Amino acid sequence: MITDVLLTVSGANNPGSAISGQAITATAVSTNTIDLGTARDIGEGEGLFMVFTVIEAFNTLTSLTMNVITDDNAALSSGTVIGSTGAVALANLTAGKQYVVRLPAQIASLGERYLGASYTVGGSNPTQGSILAQIVLDIQDGKKFYASGFTVA
Repeated sequence: MITDVLLTVSGANNPGSAISGQAITATAVSTNTIDLGTARDIGEGEGLFMVFTVIEAFNTLTSLTMNVITDDNAALSSGTVIGSTGAVALANLTAGKQYVVRLPAQIASLGERYLGASYTVGGSNPTQGSILAQIVLDIQDGKKFYASGFTVA
């Protein structure tokens, strides 16, 4: 999976710095947006994905829904959901977990200028937990484990 700093909507993954997530302590939108007015050809002819990575495990909430949204303003105050993970239970919001949402191919034709993410908390607001959200061209599953003594030829 190849990432790009300019395609990070929540958290930070800057070269030479530690990876950090956006703290989610209540229902919120991403701290960053992608301006489709200047990045008009984002994903033109390609399948794109938004990968949500749990950087810090969550507590106290019941579930978290991670959405990909578009909006006509950079504050994402009236965002339209174009993709979603659905509600993810607290037990599955541990550090390192990743959730992938495929973006529709017609992002630019949706009539909205900004692209970002939103987070909907189910139950109590958490006091800890953070997410790194990035748009990527492809996804990888580098988490393959083999039994001890197993030889891959």
